[in-house]
Amino acid sequence: MKALVLTAYNRFEYTDVPDPQPGADDVLLRVKACGICGSDVHGMDGSTGRRKPPIIMGHEAAGVVAEAGANVSEWKQGDRVTFDSTVYCGRCWFCRRGRINLCEDRRVLGVSCDEYHRDGAFAEFLVVPQRILYRLPDRVTFEQAAMTEALSIAVHAVSRAACAPGDTAVVVGTGVIGLLIVQALRATGCREVIAVDLDPAKLKRAQELGACAGLAADGDVAAEVAARTEGRGADVVFEAVGVTASVRTAVACVRKGGSLTLVGNLSPDVDWPLQSVVTREISVNGSCASCGEYPTCLDLIASGRVNVNALISATAPLAEGASWFRRLYDKEPSLMKVILCP
Repeated sequence: MKALVLTAYNRFEYTDVPDPQPGADDVLLRVKACGICGSDVHGMDGSTGRRKPPIIMGHEAAGVVAEAGANVSEWKQGDRVTFDSTVYCGRCWFCRRGRINLCEDRRVLGVSCDEYHRDGAFAEFLVVPQRILYRLPDRVTFEQAAMTEALSIAVHAVSRAACAPGDTAVVVGTGVIGLLIVQALRATGCREVIAVDLDPAKLKRAQELGACAGLAADGDVAAEVAARTEGRGADVVFEAVGVTASVRTAVACVRKGGSLTLVGNLSPDVDWPLQSVVTREISVNGSCASCGEYPTCLDLIASGRVNVNALISATAPLAEGASWFRRLYDKEPSLMKVILCP
């Protein structure tokens, strides 16, 4: 089969590789669409240590069942599906309690690190265990379905915050995940969603997708949020970048007794305003990947309550993947999600 292989840092080859072989509990998928994730772009230069060459990246994908293993009864050839990016074991303490995103033996498709190597979906075919598959609604295209993984991260983050209808929310960072959080919040009935970013174009898009206001991150964001909330601050705040400056902005926006959910992790360590968190009794949530939210996400896409089409900048052949990776790596203005199709 053909695949887009990271053969060395910052170098891709579209080349022939052996066809994957499904085990008894696996399905072989013919990949129809796969999105380029920011983690793939960050990983291609070796800076994250999680994309060690050679590796076939790609974990935001959808396709058609081409072959089912001997023990697979729920899925048949031709079924339209997407799948969780996390291959969880289903047996550990966390999996038995439904916390599959915290699995002790968690493997992410398209990742190659010190602990494991698992090829991903920038290829014509992919093998995955049947337990991570989800059936596509008829109204959802393969390209839209390739956005399910990213949306699931946003929906999981919103669930961690326990948002209530009528709340005021702030989303710091309006990349793809931040824009999906904005939409997920509106879908829960959040009264007012305020977007924060340095990029005016991203703020404009956030407002087009449901944010009531867009605030420049280099301004006095906390003061502006306070002015909109009778001096209190936001009930819930989401940080979707993961650097010290944006984390400090997020903390400053939370009201006393409110909650902060940390989603971004661009930097592994940040300076933390501990006293502000403690003395104002802010609840802090970490949010990692997703935990069974795929059916909800597919329903949100199918119903149109979340518009993923607005975030797809381009759909291109897999053979052109190297050039699209370079354009994303170079931060081409206004370029957001790129979908590659084998």
